[in-house]
Amino acid sequence: MTISWRITAALAVALIPLLALPAEHGEAAPARKVASAKPKPLPAPETCDPHKFRIILDVGHTSESQGATSARNDVEFGFNLQLAKLIGEKLKSASFAATRVLVTEGKAKASLLKRVGTANAAHADFLLSIHHDSVPDKMLEEWEFDGAKSYFSDRFSGHSLFVSERNPHFSASLAFAKLLGRELKDKGLQYATQYSLPLMGRYRHPLLDKDVGVYRYDGLVVLSQTRSAAVLLEAGSIINRDEEMAMNSPERRELIAAAVTRAMRSYCEKR
Repeated sequence: MTISWRITAALAVALIPLLALPAEHGEAAPARKVASAKPKPLPAPETCDPHKFRIILDVGHTSESQGATSARNDVEFGFNLQLAKLIGEKLKSASFAATRVLVTEGKAKASLLKRVGTANAAHADFLLSIHHDSVPDKMLEEWEFDGAKSYFSDRFSGHSLFVSERNPHFSASLAFAKLLGRELKDKGLQYATQYSLPLMGRYRHPLLDKDVGVYRYDGLVVLSQTRSAAVLLEAGSIINRDEEMAMNSPERRELIAAAVTRAMRSYCEKR
């Protein structure tokens, strides 16, 4: 028993230096190699191919719910449809072949959910909603046009761009809105400044870019519930008598459509 105890003690003493060896001399070496292995590179972000980039041009309002009435008693829906069709033609000519002009039917609230559902079902990459602007009723003045009672407000003019922070692609939406705002400004157009003023009441919205006129509007269903990046363009004021005439001209529609196309090309290139 004494001899056995001594042999065991001797073996234990002999093993102490081996236990104290650094990892590369023992069983831990493979673990060190695994820990130092380089992580696999992340896949490159998906680039934008204009031919496959699915753009939805949402025509604001419907034939049943026609939106604002202009100073000369024309309905907003007609303005929206004309401009959206021209933008669609320009985008397709610029190789955005998957562009689609979306015309929705039905009453106002029901049509909002329809257009959002259609855009999401189509797996759109971008939605641009086309509108023309007016003012709150309290700002309207009465006049007569072609023998008919009409309303106008020449107090404000200009275009506006709206994005929603609730949109899952808010940063991308804001980036495009800024690009489009810059294109419009470079062509000499001014944005509508009234949306940041207290007099707008519940229509007042935070101004995100005071240089090119981008506002935040989280309550818009077409912006907040669309799963793609989304921007709403108020192309100009049709309740302002002078601007209504401009918005009804082929020249102004061409200018806006060209600006949208250049902005979309820049947006696509930066992706």
